[in-house]
Amino acid sequence: MGPSIALAAEQSWGKERALKAAIFHGPKLDLTIEDVNIPKIGEGDALVRTAACGICATDLHYLHGTPTFKKPPMILGHEISGTIEETSGDVDGFAKGDRILVPAVLSCGTCANCRQGRDNICENMNMVGNHIDGGFAEYLKVPSKMLFKLPKELPLEESAIISDAVSTPFHAVKNRGGVRAGDWVAIFGCGGVGINAVQSAVALGATVIAVDIEDRKLDLAKKLGATFALNSKDPDLTKNIRKLTGGGGVDIAFEVVGKPAVLDMAFSSVKQGGTLVSVGYCEENWDFRVNRVMFREMSVIGSLGSRLAEYPRIIEMVRRGQIKLEPVISQKLHLESINEGLARLESGSVIGRQLIVF
Repeated sequence: MGPSIALAAEQSWGKERALKAAIFHGPKLDLTIEDVNIPKIGEGDALVRTAACGICATDLHYLHGTPTFKKPPMILGHEISGTIEETSGDVDGFAKGDRILVPAVLSCGTCANCRQGRDNICENMNMVGNHIDGGFAEYLKVPSKMLFKLPKELPLEESAIISDAVSTPFHAVKNRGGVRAGDWVAIFGCGGVGINAVQSAVALGATVIAVDIEDRKLDLAKKLGATFALNSKDPDLTKNIRKLTGGGGVDIAFEVVGKPAVLDMAFSSVKQGGTLVSVGYCEENWDFRVNRVMFREMSVIGSLGSRLAEYPRIIEMVRRGQIKLEPVISQKLHLESINEGLARLESGSVIGRQLIVF
């Protein structure tokens, strides 16, 4: 096909197909559905046809006023699976129709943190749906070197949540918490991320205590491998956790909510010499007993996203059934219903993860 014919075909295709996106215009609980242009790819880029994009609490933070690096109007959404529609001429290893996963954070590969294997805290990171337009659209462009192919055994739409809702807790559990077989682990918050912290800790051989205020989330945690499920409204919660663990408390606790009160509960559940991992986003200050950290030689650490090196392992664990996707997906919505999904997430009624599917 000659250049003029190819251009004519591209223009014809573009006119025949309306490209829809949910546009973020600023802090309010409302995205507008608009027609957008197909992103123009440059050197090293791939044009991705979106299959699905998860609705994450991070999206709510932006709607509540947490600033995005790219000024509105922009397209949110960072948990994306899809297929390759087109690549630039210098891209090798990908072809039209390949099933792929888009990582939530795109790293530079050259800064000091990237060179130390900590690309999840890249000094020059670009987060999809924050620094650049994201996946609440039918198409997006991504540097091809960041993409991961998905095995044919994995469901394409459900695999979108691997990008963040699975990879973020896996990194927290494996790399930051250092969970090993035989550890006692408490997961505080069993929402879209916390429920996969449960799965990750179980897959690594830990005995898991799931904690949440919502019994339906605790039921799902039990189905996905938690040995115990405790409601955080219980005034004797910490005492019961210590009783279950033989009196000392858990080896590692993960706070996946982002509230000082929950951080207090998680901190109180950890044994002497144990670790608290902060995963949930929180803009409030948290006061904790420094003398307890010192005298009991405890560790309090943070966890952000996931290293790129973890994605192949996570994808293989999903393929083997060690981490399950389908039970975590509570609802699939079309783009036009995105505000309904955001409202449900805001209300706290969502179990697992909602997906926008195209």
